Parts: sequence; C-alpha cells; structure tokens
Amino acid sequence: MKVAVVMGSKSDLPVMQEAIDFLKALDIEVFVDIVSAHRTPEKLMDFGQNAHKRGIAVIVAGAGGAAHLPGMLAAMTPLPVIGVPVKSRNSIDGWDSILSILQMPSGVPVATVALNGGKNAGILAAQILGSYDASVQQKIIDYKENLKQAVLTAAATLNTNE
Repeated sequence: MKVAVVMGSKSDLPVMQEAIDFLKALDIEVFVDIVSAHRTPEKLMDFGQNAHKRGIAVIVAGAGGAAHLPGMLAAMTPLPVIGVPVKSRNSIDGWDSILSILQMPSGVPVATVALNGGKNAGILAAQILGSYDASVQQKIIDYKENLKQAVLTAAATLNTNE
C-alpha cells in the first residue's frame, strides 16, 4: 500500500517534501515523481491510468500556476487524489493554482488542501489509508494526541505567571 506524491516540476519539491516526510515518518511507503501535465502528457496518462495497478492507494499531486496535474489525474484514476496548490514564481499569488485544483467539475473530485499545504496532504493521505489499516489509524490517533498535548503544554506555560 503506497501513496504517490507527484508534482508538476522540481520547483514544487520543497512544498511536497512535507507530505513525503510526514508519510515516511509513519512508515508509509511513498512513491515520488515529477509528472508534468503540460510537458509530459504521455507520462501523465500512463501514470494516471495505471497507478492503481502499481499498488498505489492514494495520490497526492502538487502543482503551481494553471495546476492541471491533480484534476487530470483524478479524471483518469479510480484512486482518491489530493491536490496541493503551490504558489510558484509565475503564480498569481497562488489563486490560479487554488482555483484550478478546487473548481473541479461534477464527477471528477479532487480533495484540495491549503496553498502550499503539503503536510496536510500527507496527513489526509494517511487518514484515508487509516480508514482501512488499523496500524496507520493508530499512528494518526497518536499524532493527533501529540498535537493536543503540545497545545496544552503551551497553554500551561502561559498561565505560570498568575
């Protein structure tokens, strides 16, 4: 059971690395590649049509600018696709990427996280896997408990001067 983390160009890697790192920290196998919707359409077609046959369970796809990669993959695969809008150097403050990924037509859903939200995409991918893998689900439960404890600890330190 793998999660594929793909991106439109190498410049997207710093954002997508957060998803990769989170998934690897949970011992989830990650396949990483650059699949450009505009520059390598044949590779996009092959990957999109065959990802489910290669043991991939969830696709996390990040792209900037026109950001067609997540939507095109969602059109070709039976797998859940999580889109990560990336604010690239040619981006219009990231809004072009956000809207390109978010505004999908009926029948072709893409779960969309926040601009540059690579880590949240990794978390969502793990939660999807955890819905049918108890060991992954327990890791998510533990992760969320750690988040809770960090907030409680931070809140306690604020109240030490009373």
